[in-house]
Amino acid sequence: MNTTPTPRPALPRNVWILGIVSLLMDLSSEIYHALLPAFLTVTLGLPVAAMGAIDGVSEGTANIAKLASGRLSDRSRRRKPWILLGYGMGALSKPLFPLAAGVVPLLGARFIDRVGKGIRGAPRDAMIADETPPELRGRAFGLRQSLDTVGAFLAPLAAVGLMIWLAGDIRAVFWIAVIPAALSLGFAWVMLRETRDHAALKPKAKWGGFRTLSKPVKRLIGIGFLFGLARFSESFLILKAMDAGLEVQWSPLVLALLNLVFLVLAYPAGALSDRVAPRHVLLGGIGLLIAANLILAGASSWWVIGVGVVLWGAHMALTQGIFSRMIADAASEDQRATSFGAFFFANGVAALLASVGAGLLWDRGGPAETFTAAAALAGLAGAMLLLLPSAALSGTATSDRPTDRDR
Repeated sequence: MNTTPTPRPALPRNVWILGIVSLLMDLSSEIYHALLPAFLTVTLGLPVAAMGAIDGVSEGTANIAKLASGRLSDRSRRRKPWILLGYGMGALSKPLFPLAAGVVPLLGARFIDRVGKGIRGAPRDAMIADETPPELRGRAFGLRQSLDTVGAFLAPLAAVGLMIWLAGDIRAVFWIAVIPAALSLGFAWVMLRETRDHAALKPKAKWGGFRTLSKPVKRLIGIGFLFGLARFSESFLILKAMDAGLEVQWSPLVLALLNLVFLVLAYPAGALSDRVAPRHVLLGGIGLLIAANLILAGASSWWVIGVGVVLWGAHMALTQGIFSRMIADAASEDQRATSFGAFFFANGVAALLASVGAGLLWDRGGPAETFTAAAALAGLAGAMLLLLPSAALSGTATSDRPTDRDR
């Protein structure tokens, strides 16, 4: 009797390539993200509401762009050209940040950067789903998210080091951050391969609006939208720490802590969703966000804020890749990128409303009111997900296999 264990199949090459590309681009983007709150409120002297509007408009636009790119990727039956276009826009936007002298140029730079992110998002996730068997999708999305988060973790540390080295010259730090963005585009151009023959799979997908999407995808979009309303920009975590007395040059450490937790937990969370129902993992992530917001609402000392930031990072690990995995499972193959795009579109509208609303609430009632409102919205999203039966979130592609094993 042969008792040799069956070797675990390896993840596809493109999953690793996309992870490394994401790592390099996030290393660049998160340097800007870490220093933008200080750049806006200290260097340019703008109110918090302006930061919320810039973050909301830029992030919302990024996700709206995913709707178009996902649709075009399915229609053209190609992934790589749209991925390269998105990373190219991200790289080309970076020099505009140090050149910005006011809110309008800064908004323009952020707009181009985030549109690039939007264009590459849906085709990238669709490529991962195309090439990864259903039983490995949690690991695949978890790995890409983990590598992406390596860059996000290193970026604030690099920002702090560069700020010290360059005596607080934020614009000079922004110029240096152009380098990893250029490397990201070059690596994707040379290394990424279109390995699937999409033209031979199915007829071109026809887009007739959201009504053409499967019911499980529509339900996930609704849950994602409500959850997105509770997920304002992480910039507000930096502002919370600065409000408690953290100096500007050390403020990027908030994102370093957040992304360290995200990095450690993202792959295990994805792997867990291959063994148990992904919905259970997602519910755990929503619960962590509620706890994080309630702690941050009343926090006044650094160590309590640190606990809230740790929980915030943990919730990201248990939600971001899991949502992608659930969309991949629920979507039909010929509308996979379109389904991702529709999900990210709805999430983008929620991101716009969340960040703008958070900025207004912060200016009116302070951080306590902002974080408490977010906790309430996260609770509604969790209740909506909990009330839906597992079968209502299952696509035809996988028959919700993790749920069958979770007994």
